[in-house]
Amino acid sequence: MPDAALDLRATLDAQRAAAAKAGEPSLAERRAHLSALDAVLSDAADRFHAAISADFGHRAYPETVLAELVPLRAAIRFAHTHLRSWMRPRRAPVGVTFQPGRAWVEKRPLGCVGIVSPWNYPLFLSVGPLVDALAAGNRAMLKPSEATPRFAALLRRELARAFPADRVAVVDGDAAVAQSFTALPFDHLLFTGSTRVGTAVMHAAADGLVPVTLELGGKSPAIVAPDAPLDRTARTLMVGKLFNAGQTCIAPDYVLVPEDRVEAFAAACVESAAALYPHIANNDDYSTIISTRHLDRLQAVVEEAKGAGARVLRDVSHAAEAGDAERSKRMVPTLLLDTPDSVAAMREEIFGPVLPIVGYRSLPDAIRYVNARPRPLALYAFTDDAATERHILSRTLSGGATINGTLLHCAQTALPFGGIGPSGTGTYHGKAGFDRFSHDRGVYRQGRFSGFTVMAPPHGTLTRLILPLMLGRSDGGKPH
Repeated sequence: MPDAALDLRATLDAQRAAAAKAGEPSLAERRAHLSALDAVLSDAADRFHAAISADFGHRAYPETVLAELVPLRAAIRFAHTHLRSWMRPRRAPVGVTFQPGRAWVEKRPLGCVGIVSPWNYPLFLSVGPLVDALAAGNRAMLKPSEATPRFAALLRRELARAFPADRVAVVDGDAAVAQSFTALPFDHLLFTGSTRVGTAVMHAAADGLVPVTLELGGKSPAIVAPDAPLDRTARTLMVGKLFNAGQTCIAPDYVLVPEDRVEAFAAACVESAAALYPHIANNDDYSTIISTRHLDRLQAVVEEAKGAGARVLRDVSHAAEAGDAERSKRMVPTLLLDTPDSVAAMREEIFGPVLPIVGYRSLPDAIRYVNARPRPLALYAFTDDAATERHILSRTLSGGATINGTLLHCAQTALPFGGIGPSGTGTYHGKAGFDRFSHDRGVYRQGRFSGFTVMAPPHGTLTRLILPLMLGRSDGGKPH
């Protein structure tokens, strides 16, 4: 076994030994863990942003605050407030056959949880699951992405100041380390990332029968209903699409618009992009693409679509500075019209500021288009009509959804978050996260008298009298 794998296993073994020695943490201890985590976020907020921004090349400061720091601290407050009720055992009914007796369900920590997080929101997607794992009384090992090494090193240092390694440990390293990490015999493994890597993670976990939660991605659609106001919808859509330069797993990946409104909607989107970001190159409000390799991939996606007959739309001023933007590792907002379904822009998750617009003849056609594709992580519907909203929601299936907006369902601490099918398996956040990292242990306490024991062998007259009553028969209990 390589040295890195040995070190990982030693850390996991130390956490298991500490859990066996200390036992299940109390409510007060769990709240103390959450408070310690909150203090880390408060004290190191600027350092976290600086590290993330350095890893990206540039990350807009408001995006780090709004998408990472604010929702994390809200999640901690929410868990702290509701933890007592979440931990409380739940009474369960006892069947008449087993009276007198009591039954209940108690929440027990799973043990040691592994968390593998991606680079696009490295703080939120590392610490978010950690909030839930600590609330549920677990110990945790975290493996941030190798694409954000400065952030990973900072997270390791900051969490080491707040927690002993046998409670919370951060592992940084390359893809080989990540591969060894996912092969560890955790009590639960949560992975956030691409579907391709998620498949490999699930295979690795299966070898050790490790239960997994997969938060993947895919192509999240937006459906613009015929009644939706174009200007308002276009601005709202572009705010979500261009947040973090489109590098968001739940960003709208294509938008369905009534075919007679496609041109007007596309123009409104271009205008909105220009209003949000009057210039692109070296704009502090606009985040960079994580790496040159990813930027090259996005440009190739656009060029392939263009070569296949798609129309490429950009604001005039944005297009004029495309070269300068690329030198600063930024990509100008780009719309694609008349894009064939065969190209990568319509087959693969884009993960950048590129948005295909697809026309539809009727709302049922739009719904059929969505349902003909793998179930998405998120779905967005734009309509002011309650019946249309219900129609779209009731005839589609996605991990989550936002109406008349984008991204925001993920920020709701009281809502579960997760995918379905190819976009993921399992949910977390808030109570759903507490449940995800807890074991529901059923307990039955037998009373002094037990009807079940009375009917133990050797079976006599009493058993023959009781059995037909239990079966709802009146034939004396004789088998047919």
